[in-house]
Amino acid sequence: MRRLLVALCLLAATLWSAPAFAPARNQLGPLCTTDTMPADQMIDACSKIISLNVFKGEQLATVYFWRAVGWNKKGDYAKVITDATEAIRLQPSQAVYNLRGSAYYDRGEYEIAVADFEDALKLGPPDGTIFHNRGNAWRGKGDYAKAIADYDMSIKANPKSAFSYQNRGISKEALGDLDGALTDINQAIRLDPTLPQPLINRTAIWRVRGDYDRAIADGSEAIRLAKEKPPVNIMTPPNSVLISGYTHRALAYEAKGNYAHASDDYKATLAIAASDAGSKANQATAKVRLSLITDASTPIPRDAPSPTEPAKAPAPQQTGAAPPPSPAPAARGTRMALIIGNGAYSHVKALPNPPNDARAIARALRDIGFTVSEGVDLDRAAMQKMTRDFLREAARAQVVLVYYAGHGVQVDGRNHLIPVDVELKPGARMTDAMIDMDTIMVGLDDQVRTNILIFDACRNNPMAQQVASAGTNRAIEAASGLAAPPSLGAGAMLGAGTLIAFATAPGQVALDGEGANSPFSAALSRHIGTPGLEVQQMLTRVRAEVVSTTKSKQVPWSNSSLLGEVYLAEK
Repeated sequence: MRRLLVALCLLAATLWSAPAFAPARNQLGPLCTTDTMPADQMIDACSKIISLNVFKGEQLATVYFWRAVGWNKKGDYAKVITDATEAIRLQPSQAVYNLRGSAYYDRGEYEIAVADFEDALKLGPPDGTIFHNRGNAWRGKGDYAKAIADYDMSIKANPKSAFSYQNRGISKEALGDLDGALTDINQAIRLDPTLPQPLINRTAIWRVRGDYDRAIADGSEAIRLAKEKPPVNIMTPPNSVLISGYTHRALAYEAKGNYAHASDDYKATLAIAASDAGSKANQATAKVRLSLITDASTPIPRDAPSPTEPAKAPAPQQTGAAPPPSPAPAARGTRMALIIGNGAYSHVKALPNPPNDARAIARALRDIGFTVSEGVDLDRAAMQKMTRDFLREAARAQVVLVYYAGHGVQVDGRNHLIPVDVELKPGARMTDAMIDMDTIMVGLDDQVRTNILIFDACRNNPMAQQVASAGTNRAIEAASGLAAPPSLGAGAMLGAGTLIAFATAPGQVALDGEGANSPFSAALSRHIGTPGLEVQQMLTRVRAEVVSTTKSKQVPWSNSSLLGEVYLAEK
């Protein structure tokens, strides 16, 4: 999203009044404080000035500030932060705090960004630009009420701020106020019809409403505008607008079922260089979605049944290596669940309870109206196909719930779910036989859908003995339990509208239990169908029951970016 720049007191700095600079000025080329100067020339000029060692205090701070501006144009946010930090050390100002806060925002470090914008506001009079930027950071943190309050202040200071209207609309959409969101984004478009960003954000509203043709039309116009007149504001990350436009139009094409055009747009997204956290998240989504729709369009093998032959009704659950065919495309508003329970492992410790756990959760979800894809004791091929088929159909769902029970392991900080045929073979990578949990999370990262991800997969590492016997030359370390996804801090994959729950805290080991179900899944199956119980309150009850049942040996863990109250069972 658009960030705004204020130079304020730094623009008034009398850098060139120092007489000591005069002898060397002709050798420096363009002045580094010219905002329209190309990034590389600006950085080079500022670096030469710094190397003279003739300026100090406020004047040197000015040079570091403008070199940071150059780095910002290039999307090198680490160097922006380094130079801005040096400028702050020499002479703090609103402008340099605003610039550094924007760089932290672009890196997805929203907490630090908020702190920088607050320091900027403390150093000078209230400024609409800084309120706007702090609103962006609050929005990144998922605090939409505070974001709206800051956008209100920005609009009050500048009633013609198209971007503040746009971003306030995005925040209202996140809180479920689609009418208010559409009003604000339409106002942004009226204020400046040449901006592609408001059109991109309106595509999301049309997708929520199932109006895919309007979404595609807005996405197409946004892409045309972004190509015709690329954003020149130095606070807009390079290529971010075009990447966002292609991603949103691709999601609309996919939801409509036009896989060919969606594929073209996803490929276009991946072909563009990304610098900021938001663009990288869009590309991660594009990569997974492209893979899924490529599977969907793969020609049917010669020995496969003809698509004109009547299909057999899929069984209520699947077992083993032969999954049933993909279901028909889900209608908009569908609540879908993917349920997998693996216990009959061939080469590692078998688990008696996960199949029972999966059946119990699947039954509870069907009872409250979910369309359930259920799999028990799946090998890698079956598990991968079922997962990918589900992710593909989830593009049209309103609420998605994924539940997995069985072995899980973290390898080098990434979480993997383990099929029943897992085996560490000499010369093979450990993760080749597993399912990457991050792929599931990225495939569901879409602001128009509510995602509930629940993993009862934190048993002791089943591969520990095989890893130990393979020696240390594989450079693989498998730790106990599951890891907190690294995206939870920066918001790169745990997108808006997602809740993820583990049976126990990250890095800890969950219990399989002595009865027919694990302590976590037993509690979950008892509470998940309770009418009128909000999902986070439901998980609180589950947590309390598990802690009591295990005598505090196991404490379930969850992290949420849900955009409001979510009820799995209607009131």
